[in-house]
Amino acid sequence: MAAEFDVEATLAKIPLPDKIKLLSGVGWWNTHAVPAAGLQSLRMSDGPNGVRGSQFFNGVPSSCFPSSTGLGSSFDVDLALRVGEALGVESHAKGCHVLLAPTVNTQRSPLGGRSFESFAEDPHLNGTIAAAYINGLQSKGVAATIKHFVANDQEFQRYRVSLLLVCVRGSTEGRVGEVSERALREIYLKPFQIAIKNSNPWALMTAYNRVNGLHVSENPRLLVDILRGEWGYQGTIISDWIGVYSTAESIKAGLDIEMPGPTVMRGKAVERLMIAEKLFTSDIDERVRKILVLYKHALDSGVPFDAPEGSIDTPELRQLLRTAAADATVLLKNDKQILPLKTGIKKIAVIGPNAKRAMTSGGGSAQLRSTYAVTPFEGITAAANEIGAEVTYHIGTPSHNTLPLLDGSIRQGNGEPGAYMQFWNESPSEDFLSTSPHLHAKISEHVWDVPTHSTNCFLADGVDDTKVNEVCYIRYTTKFTPDETGSWELGLSVAGAGNLFVDSKLLIDLSTDPEQGESFFGLGTIEKREVIDLEAGKTYDFEIRISNASFVSRGSPFSCRGGIRLGGCRKSGGARDIEEASKLAAESDVAILVIGLNHDWESEGFDRQNIDLPRLTNNLVAAVLKANPNTVIVNQTGAPVAMPWADSASTILQAFYGGNELGNGLADVLFGKVNPSGKLSLTFPKRLEDSPSFPSYGDRGQELGKILYNEGIFVGYRGFEIRKLEPLFAFGHGLSYTTFEYSGLQTSAIPAGNDPKFAVTFTIKNTGSVSGREVAQVYIADPQSSLPRPLKELKGFNKVALEAGESKVVSVELDREALSFYDDRRAAWVAEAGKFDVFVGASSTDIKLTGEVELEKSFTWKGL
Repeated sequence: MAAEFDVEATLAKIPLPDKIKLLSGVGWWNTHAVPAAGLQSLRMSDGPNGVRGSQFFNGVPSSCFPSSTGLGSSFDVDLALRVGEALGVESHAKGCHVLLAPTVNTQRSPLGGRSFESFAEDPHLNGTIAAAYINGLQSKGVAATIKHFVANDQEFQRYRVSLLLVCVRGSTEGRVGEVSERALREIYLKPFQIAIKNSNPWALMTAYNRVNGLHVSENPRLLVDILRGEWGYQGTIISDWIGVYSTAESIKAGLDIEMPGPTVMRGKAVERLMIAEKLFTSDIDERVRKILVLYKHALDSGVPFDAPEGSIDTPELRQLLRTAAADATVLLKNDKQILPLKTGIKKIAVIGPNAKRAMTSGGGSAQLRSTYAVTPFEGITAAANEIGAEVTYHIGTPSHNTLPLLDGSIRQGNGEPGAYMQFWNESPSEDFLSTSPHLHAKISEHVWDVPTHSTNCFLADGVDDTKVNEVCYIRYTTKFTPDETGSWELGLSVAGAGNLFVDSKLLIDLSTDPEQGESFFGLGTIEKREVIDLEAGKTYDFEIRISNASFVSRGSPFSCRGGIRLGGCRKSGGARDIEEASKLAAESDVAILVIGLNHDWESEGFDRQNIDLPRLTNNLVAAVLKANPNTVIVNQTGAPVAMPWADSASTILQAFYGGNELGNGLADVLFGKVNPSGKLSLTFPKRLEDSPSFPSYGDRGQELGKILYNEGIFVGYRGFEIRKLEPLFAFGHGLSYTTFEYSGLQTSAIPAGNDPKFAVTFTIKNTGSVSGREVAQVYIADPQSSLPRPLKELKGFNKVALEAGESKVVSVELDREALSFYDDRRAAWVAEAGKFDVFVGASSTDIKLTGEVELEKSFTWKGL
């Protein structure tokens, strides 16, 4: 069918009004169908760590893979390829033609709310892993959408902030120089450039923000000159959701599709501008032509149109999820060789707020409903049973920002899991939102009802539009059975106005001038909390009534029926709980302390305010370490956090958000079924102030709506090295249960020409007693450069599997990318003649071998 599809012939068949329709989406996830031309609607879905499908609310369960920082830390190109392939298969099951992934924005700061979505702070690693992911996904016929082009690295004022990229000239102290393209080219555009060169993603998503004063979605310098011109990109350009701020400008700059629908900036506005001859049919045709190419890919894929959504769950997929979770784990310290845990251990204390909750993903558009999830406690318990060890548990201290959801502990009136929701288009009674405990007027018949599995319902989709109006009234009922007796804290946030009743008594009032907060992508209220005494095993009737009338009247960038989020947990005992957890640790052979963040703290929509672990976490760590020095600390975060206790701890693992199999993957590493081989894709600073972007990130860097990129090209490890600052854990750092020896560095000569290829060759030997994998990293330095350059930059890597005692010769192929820097003065990439230092290491700071190569003649180049 695709072979018969002719883009130009189809373009000629489409009436102009339908061409204009194609320039924007219909609903949240679809393009317009054009029956006259035989075009059906393309379906899109969020990624990057799963395929959510076409609904936030009541979505079909999906596989959740480790967060991108975890996948990046695997340094495993083959694993990224296989993850992409699996996402392609899941896309087929979801009827998805276009996956909105991967994210390759450079992590400029550890505070970025979406840092967990990108692979690395280093552009080479970021772009290389992205290319493998894209190749895997597109091998299944599903379009990848590389995003967010470009410099979408903070959530603070993301729709309007202007990012001024500057370079540092002749200084190591962050002095601001002139506004320049050098940082943009070398750090922020580079991962896109690498991925586009090596994988050709069929779609690209523009960022929300401005770059040097102009929104990316209408920026001809970025979209026309660089992306389409220099790089020759032929794919479809899609806006981020509500990320279009102009009509003619965005169309002429090459933005093909405005998402989501219904259109705000196109449609009738395009017709008006064509009458005024500010737009012409040729402008429209050029955009539609790119959309039709995407449609041709969809025909090739075999993904059905308008298909019912399903899930994939096979033994092979579960094994891949488990492998990915283990390989996304980094062993940071193992000073006392406590790990791997061995036979002979009789009692293990599992402690911490992240132990009994499966923190599969960060928050926002990356979050999804997992087909299943294995908690660290479950994975550790299963592995401990195999060696005959007893496992005990204590939370120690909570770490939530918003109260944990009550999913799994709620039942409908008929006994089925979940809750029941009813919808009305008019208030069913005069006192529907009343603070009185009962509805006194008779409730009219609802227009629609639906069960739901969760106490978190974002009603941006999944509601029957043919029955439920934009303004509606909702009743949510469920039965809750607590697992602990005591004082419980319950918290409610809504998009709209509403109240929570427990056993027909008002507990939380959010109907009377509710205070706005950050819930539901900034559309909802604060979480209002109240304390109530509950008894374990007793069932309580929960009822939430909300109206979205105030929400709609206030104005929203997209259609939404409102939202409900109800959370709760037993109120923390503070110091008493920490004391109990410490006592449990002292009575055990080994304590495994699972701490970190969750999607409350790391999410689209907001940035972190600091890099501290939440609440009393550090107090808990200090107490448990004192009680039992044989404590394994597992930190589960998407981005770096401060660890003031790091010197006192002998054993630390970085687990990231591990997806469905996070518990089993972690246990495989803890108990030695998998020898850890991950290496940090992000530098962990000792303190936030050491981060290169600290003076000019988020609200600290704002100056009349502008953020100055004071650090220029010195991002991540580049900034630490040039300022001679020691990080907590270096970029590329990660230990193994075995040891490796490096030797025999050789470099081939660099041939003449402006696209030379050369190789760095060396030998690695496994000098330990168990098999393992080592990530050998190749860094290049240009000490003779005419412009300041980093002390070294990652330009290649190779992950090598070795049996105990085995040696292998490793060859890392390099090209002109390894030699060049961007020169604003020449508007070109420059490789200058001279000697370049070659470093081979186990991390950016653990250099094993040094050598050099020489470029005989300088050259310049542009493009890919």
